[in-house]
Amino acid sequence: MKKAMVFLLCLCMSVVIFTADAGAYTEDNGVALFIDGEAFAPPAPMILINGTTYVPLRSFCMKMDENAVVTWDGITKTASVISADLAIEVTLGEEYMTANGRYLYIPDGSFMHENYIMVPVRNLAKAYGAAVTWDGATNTATVTSGGSAILSGDIYYDQDDLYWLSRIIFAESGAEVLDGQIGVGNVVMNRISCDYYPDTIYDVIFDTQFGVQFSPIANGAIYKKPSDQSVIAAKLVLDGARTVGSSLFFLNESIATSRWICNNKDLIVTIGGHSFYA
Repeated sequence: MKKAMVFLLCLCMSVVIFTADAGAYTEDNGVALFIDGEAFAPPAPMILINGTTYVPLRSFCMKMDENAVVTWDGITKTASVISADLAIEVTLGEEYMTANGRYLYIPDGSFMHENYIMVPVRNLAKAYGAAVTWDGATNTATVTSGGSAILSGDIYYDQDDLYWLSRIIFAESGAEVLDGQIGVGNVVMNRISCDYYPDTIYDVIFDTQFGVQFSPIANGAIYKKPSDQSVIAAKLVLDGARTVGSSLFFLNESIATSRWICNNKDLIVTIGGHSFYA
């Protein structure tokens, strides 16, 4: 009996902690949601944060699949959802969730609100293969079911792309926060979309048309095994996570030997030790 009381007390305390953290920067903004034409009325209010609509995880998943099984690990603060062809994991406070092995970015993280785990509706809709539209005038989101759940990570992520992208991220920013690591990956992907650079991840990383573009190519650090977080950052980038806009360059201004980028390009954002320019 005493052990049970202690467990319940610890559980309540953890809920209070996460709820308090979320409450510091969230509020009910009167968000409405329709799923396949039906109004979605979850037990906890939906929330709009920085333009992102958050919904209760369990309620949304049960609406999309009434046979979904949702479990909670109080030790890791992780919720797991199992549907017919979908497996989701959401860990409180993390900047991402996983769906069938895919890594989907959550800039402000998931959190607890009124004892419910809140997750961006677009992430959950993507996991279920559904589409989302947004009406800013009425604060209304509309979810339309698709054919099948998100393609698995084993199939979606090209292994060569993941191999090299995770290594350049680790070599350039292994000590940086996740957003900073994503930013390095974004620079590589932005260059692929730019006419002045090669059109594959490998070729961008090893590009020498105007000299070596990334110092790890010259010093051999590109061949070091990446950390788990750098692999996650690479997967997030390949799944569309963006933290540095259209940046094509980055540098650590405190150790940079050239000021050309600073003097000739526009500063987009600084994350940790790196400044990103376009």
